[in-house]
Amino acid sequence: MRVLDIDLDFFLADCCPLAEPGERPVLSGHEPWAPERVRAFLEEPCGLSKARPLPGRIFDTHDKALVFWQERIREGRLTLPFSVTHVDAHSDLGIGFPGPGAVLNGVLPVQLSCRDDLAPYYARKQLDEANYLLFALAFRYIDRLENVRNPKSRRDFPREILYENGSIHLTSFAARLLEGINGPEPEILYEEFSDYTAFFTKGPYDYMTVAISPRYAPKEAEALLPIFREYMEEI
Repeated sequence: MRVLDIDLDFFLADCCPLAEPGERPVLSGHEPWAPERVRAFLEEPCGLSKARPLPGRIFDTHDKALVFWQERIREGRLTLPFSVTHVDAHSDLGIGFPGPGAVLNGVLPVQLSCRDDLAPYYARKQLDEANYLLFALAFRYIDRLENVRNPKSRRDFPREILYENGSIHLTSFAARLLEGINGPEPEILYEEFSDYTAFFTKGPYDYMTVAISPRYAPKEAEALLPIFREYMEEI
């Protein structure tokens, strides 16, 4: 199955500096795309159609996409592993505090049957909108990840994550010690599109998630939300 996972900050003239909690980035220099350009992106490279809206949901922060995926998995509607196309100005793989080490050393060694319990990660303030995607990889939810970047995206792929020959391999000393119980961590196919115009979907999507990410996008960008709803059946 395939998921289209979008962040509103992709559709800006430039990436915004992270705003303080409760604040929004300024509009100047970070203007949202014209509506026609957004529709063209959704319909052409992403293959969406208003006549066939995708089930999905719009959230305030991007980590709620992980919660949404868990809900569909537990309902039996989203089967594991699935493919994710991540359309975002950021990789969401753990740059910044607490860093990838919190996942590599603190999640990978956990037994698979209870590894994806989100409550303790939130309680320890380890899981957030900047690393939820790394958690999804560590939970073995995803077997293929496409990272479609904003034209002004800054490089933010964590150096702690092993990437070679088109694959991500999550590993750590602690994880290797537990391979007898959990088995080796799988390789995840990974493709990054620094030029989003080179991206074209490899097939139809089953779900769409959209994050507003208020600390990363000016308030004015929310004027684009009705466009996403044209292609979404909110559930």
